[in-house]
Amino acid sequence: MSESARADARQQDGPPSFADLGLPATVLRTLDEQGVTTPFPIQAAALPDALAGRDVLGRGRTGSGKTLAFGLGLLARTAGRRAQPKEPLALVLVPTRELAQQVTEALTPYAEALRLRLATVVGGVSMGRQAAALRDGAEVVVATPGRLHDLIGRKGCRLDRVRITVLDEADQMCDMGFLPQVTEVLDQVRPDGQRMLFSATLDGDVDHLVRTYLREPATHSVDPSSGGAVTTIEHHLLVVHGPDRWSVATEIAAREGRVLLFLDTKHGVDQLTRHLRASGVPAAALHSGKAQPQRTKTLAQFKNGEITALVATNVAARGLHVDDLDLVVNVDPATDPKDYLHRAGRTARAGRSGTVVTLVLSGQRRETGQVLADAEVTAKTTKVRSGEAELSRITGAKAPSGKPLDGSPAASRAKNQNTPFRGLGSTKDPKRAAGSGTGSGSGSGGRASRKTNEARKLAEARKAARVRRGR
Repeated sequence: MSESARADARQQDGPPSFADLGLPATVLRTLDEQGVTTPFPIQAAALPDALAGRDVLGRGRTGSGKTLAFGLGLLARTAGRRAQPKEPLALVLVPTRELAQQVTEALTPYAEALRLRLATVVGGVSMGRQAAALRDGAEVVVATPGRLHDLIGRKGCRLDRVRITVLDEADQMCDMGFLPQVTEVLDQVRPDGQRMLFSATLDGDVDHLVRTYLREPATHSVDPSSGGAVTTIEHHLLVVHGPDRWSVATEIAAREGRVLLFLDTKHGVDQLTRHLRASGVPAAALHSGKAQPQRTKTLAQFKNGEITALVATNVAARGLHVDDLDLVVNVDPATDPKDYLHRAGRTARAGRSGTVVTLVLSGQRRETGQVLADAEVTAKTTKVRSGEAELSRITGAKAPSGKPLDGSPAASRAKNQNTPFRGLGSTKDPKRAAGSGTGSGSGSGGRASRKTNEARKLAEARKAARVRRGR
């Protein structure tokens, strides 16, 4: 039966299964073990072409299943081959460390089933370990452009045997200034190899990549070409009074269940995180200023529920997949339609529903409204204040416990006072009160005073000795 006949038959019989798409039996068994039973539309559309070795241009909103759409075809076509040291056979290029980690985690079960070795090459962690993994021989490398560029420059990796190259979220790589590194990579891989480009949006410099490096690509798009807004997301603009903004954000963060809060700057993220923890909310910060092991640990804690409020910059707007995350909050409104859509895409993944809330001051309503209009998003506008029932109805907001968590400045102050019930300068501990100095509550004032007295006595003794010797 021809491919077109098989496609007609699948149309008549309903959505195809993974077996219909031509995947190896080993991969089919692993899909079943992972509980992945039915292909998403982008997977059903793109996998036959990926398995056939065609260049693929795929567009699907974030959370639509693009990773398996390119990953299963890449792994199946690489199976049975062995890489030489420093010479991978397939490459997946992504813009961020978090997305690299997510792609690696998603593909690992299938790579192991096919006896393929995966290596992850990203910044923020030991380059020596990554170089060692490449020396040991890795058939598939998942990499960010900057670190891969560094390893190639140090002769730790060669790309001339790469037969399959995938660019995931190519538009973000271009937006982040990685276009020179991306073109450098594409110039080094095998010119007769397969190239696949997947992204939630395809515009700007991505057009140049498509025209220059893809040969008659099979094009698949499972969303409207202009935007990518998800119909299962409910959007809200909450107009807040300026001084009330953080109180509203804190009450939302204290809700039952997890919440992802976005701010524009690393400083703002750290500041809000400290405030939330001091208010009793299990919160953690995620931004580019954090070391990679710390970022990995924070994401793991958020996914397992140990952390319920993740406060992040746009570093988490792509590459972060958390099951059943039903609320995203823009504490700082997004100023770009694509940023808004990618932030929003952290919820309502895999066809589920979710809510996206944007906090705006009165003076921000027009600008933010235009951003949402450009993103083809319709949001309901509501004026709210902290403690109001309407805020709770929309977001599940509630008053935080007010009990500082370990690691917050308030908790540290309470710990240094021996008891959380004694305020600063309390006279119930005479020794601490006498040595408190300016009332910092840290206990360092008493120690400093004792050291000063001892130094004064020592100086006086030395002076007396000099006087005696001069007599």
